[in-house]
Amino acid sequence: MYRQGDVLIVPVTETAVPEGVRAEGPRRRAPREPMILALGESTGHAHAVLAAQDDGHFYPAPTDSDPAFLFLPRGGKVVHEEHGTIPLPEGWFRVVRQREYEPRALRSFRMVAD
Repeated sequence: MYRQGDVLIVPVTETAVPEGVRAEGPRRRAPREPMILALGESTGHAHAVLAAQDDGHFYPAPTDSDPAFLFLPRGGKVVHEEHGTIPLPEGWFRVVRQREYEPRALRSFRMVAD
């Protein structure tokens, strides 16, 4: 398990990735473009993954309450302007955004702002 700020990254097996997520496919990105896991609403800073040899795929969460998934066939690293770099081994990962309980909100939770 890896944690950087309000993002939790958990190694999983490929079979743990829901069929619907795999069927939807990864988010398209330009060559060498980082995969943004979370964007800070107040600072504009991003929790991003740089894949080794630019060979990685990010599968976004279908809804705020679902996890996203990340596939790094050759590993990579998580970077952020205000946190240390975290190396990631090769494999599949579930990406979970931290949430806060919000009793007055229409929904009972909200995503943590970075």
